[in-house]
Amino acid sequence: MAQHDKDPARVPMTMIQALRSAMDVMMARDDNVIVYGQDVGYFGGVFRVTEGLQAKYGKTRCFDAPINESGIVGTAIGMAAYGLRPVVEIQFADYFYPATDQIVSEAARLRHRSASDFSAPMTIRMPCGGGIYGGQTHSQSPEAFFTHVCGLRTVMPSNPVDAKGLLIAAIECDDPVIFLEPKRLYNGPFDGHHDRPVVPWSRHELGKVPEGYYSVPLTSAAVFRPGKAVTVLTYGTMVWVAEAAAREAGIDAEIIDLRSLWPLDLDTIVESVKKTGRCVVVHEATRTSGFGAELVALVQEHCFYHLEAPIERVAGWDTPYPHAQEWAYFPGPSRVAEALKRTLEA
Repeated sequence: MAQHDKDPARVPMTMIQALRSAMDVMMARDDNVIVYGQDVGYFGGVFRVTEGLQAKYGKTRCFDAPINESGIVGTAIGMAAYGLRPVVEIQFADYFYPATDQIVSEAARLRHRSASDFSAPMTIRMPCGGGIYGGQTHSQSPEAFFTHVCGLRTVMPSNPVDAKGLLIAAIECDDPVIFLEPKRLYNGPFDGHHDRPVVPWSRHELGKVPEGYYSVPLTSAAVFRPGKAVTVLTYGTMVWVAEAAAREAGIDAEIIDLRSLWPLDLDTIVESVKKTGRCVVVHEATRTSGFGAELVALVQEHCFYHLEAPIERVAGWDTPYPHAQEWAYFPGPSRVAEALKRTLEA
């Protein structure tokens, strides 16, 4: 973590509070930072992430937008080109599709096709993933779509400390950043099982967030859990699922929390896989053409002669998101543990 305040005090925060703190810090530091989207003003957002920002900074700095994702993103592009730094919220990641042309054809390409005469320093926040019984239109994990688009940066934090630092870095970035927020982690680190209570963030070290300004580089992964037997590459909610799997199975797994999906911290990945000789990739999204496929390809390209077993993938089913069976759809500790054991026994 790159800190710019000297020895800042740490206070317990949920991920919701940490994200709000990041926007608060940046709105106070830079009048060009504005926040808007569906219900983010007076109401404070469907998950209350922006609660209080309108009261503090006024209706010209934090305001509501119509139910028009294309319009939200399109106006943000114009504002960003003009010199503002908009932070817009798409209420659920599933809703981004109407804004696809604006994101892909305009925001991602603006700096490159204008030879840097214009840029799009904008952040698009999106709650993503399942675990709340939100059904097919409130639970998708579309990260692979964004990592495929040249000119976009894609981020998904797994804890409040990283969430605040990464969001500050995203707001400061001169390129458009897709900032995906796992809903299951908003209020606490999940132990990986749907039938067990969520542990409050206040009881976890990663829930003690520095006050004030600091940033986490958008190009850095983190070694979430050191180990020597096998490397697990994952991000978001699945960091905690993988940790539960390794702990409960008694496996000395090294868990790499990617944090930034693109640009990717390939050096950390390669160093870990060369050390362990084994690799398991875990993500919540659909398996086929998921971001895990890119990770498998990169590991094979850079670590082939160090591998002692085939690379395993654990992911969601290749089906439309199943509302009633979502806890079977995405990986749980038992599925991840089985993959870890197969890799070790190969």
